[in-house]
Amino acid sequence: MRINVVSDVHGNSGALAKAGQGADALVCLGDLVLFLDYADHSRGIFPDLFGVENADLIVELRTACRFDEARDLGRRLWAELAVDREAAIEGAVRRQYEELFAAFPTPTYATYGNVDIPGLWREYAHPGTTVLDGERVEIGGLVFGFVGGGLRTPMRTPYEISDEEYAAKVEALGSVDVLCSHIPPDVPELTYDTVARRFERGSRALLDAIRRTRPRYALFGHVHQPLARRMRVAGTECVNVGHFAATGRPWTLEW
Repeated sequence: MRINVVSDVHGNSGALAKAGQGADALVCLGDLVLFLDYADHSRGIFPDLFGVENADLIVELRTACRFDEARDLGRRLWAELAVDREAAIEGAVRRQYEELFAAFPTPTYATYGNVDIPGLWREYAHPGTTVLDGERVEIGGLVFGFVGGGLRTPMRTPYEISDEEYAAKVEALGSVDVLCSHIPPDVPELTYDTVARRFERGSRALLDAIRRTRPRYALFGHVHQPLARRMRVAGTECVNVGHFAATGRPWTLEW
């Protein structure tokens, strides 16, 4: 059995259409939407609305952890644009989702990232795509558990939830063979981004579940340039499957 796994697709529909080649199924760990490409500030919903110069500025502020100033800039730009913010974002996200969900092979098993909008997914997921969050599924004799979204941060991305709500989803999975999430367990080597030079939020609940139930694998993304891409925790192989938007290459699990 061969499963290809991707995360942090961020608009790369061309590579996504090929991501299932040679595999029995594709697993997607979220972040389909591209709001702003930190490597190319001309790409994404933000520069489409506000221009590249403003994208340069907001990346500079966020990278320096000046989040209050970044939010002030965002509020000013939306006020100057004089459009309904939610409608503008939803329209842009819908255009991306239409293309991205059409690129998913059959079968695909997917969960949400922190920049996704869960309420829209079931409108675009075709019959070959199974959306899971706090749920389990058997694939090739192994039990996969999925936990979507991220924890609350100063970035205030669309699908951030409380630690308690996140922990409840992890608890609902019980014991699984492969623990799939968008964010990593709360291990410093797995949460530190070497380019952004900051720790992203990892989940203590995921780490506790790994130590308690010892799945064979814990698969995740979210941290684009991690200090460690894989390490063993309590016998579980923890793997950051990679920044798919940049590499275009899935990570493969075979058994």
